[in-house]
Amino acid sequence: MVAVAAPSHASVAIERRRLELIDRKAGTADQPYHAAKDMTLPDARAFLDQRARAARDFATASLRQNLSYLAANGCKPARACVLLGSGRPTDDLAATLRSHPMIHTAEGHFFRNALLQACESCRVPVITIKEKELFTSAAATLRVSPEELQRRIAALGKSIGPPWRQDEKLCTLAAWLALATGRGRARPA
Repeated sequence: MVAVAAPSHASVAIERRRLELIDRKAGTADQPYHAAKDMTLPDARAFLDQRARAARDFATASLRQNLSYLAANGCKPARACVLLGSGRPTDDLAATLRSHPMIHTAEGHFFRNALLQACESCRVPVITIKEKELFTSAAATLRVSPEELQRRIAALGKSIGPPWRQDEKLCTLAAWLALATGRGRARPA
């Protein structure tokens, strides 16, 4: 999670933190579809439903904690952006569990869905965009070139200090896009 503020001259990062989506003590929490692949279909379905509830609750608690931290520092989020993957999971659980690439797609969707539900639960308006479309969309919305966006993100990283990981760079750009797109309207994904 990267929180940005929009003073009159430019957006600045004000906080970066990890949102916890799983209980690290639960051995299968980080790869639920991998864990379910060897189960019977009814057991897999029940297991995944239980893990989805746990992920949603954990993500919501983590987001609430981070929102409280921001509020204590005088910040109130206007909206959020959740980056989406390119693939779409199938509704056929049996087919998903037979295919390792589909398992990875389903797990990405699983955790993004937990984030979306956490935003809804915390009443934070949220937009979504596919990660592969982020730079193009942000450049058009912010009316700057993709190269200029890269330059600004690199400069911001220098002011924040290391580590400045790729996920933080993408989150920052997504946050800029969320600020620029209005009142939390969902974008086509």
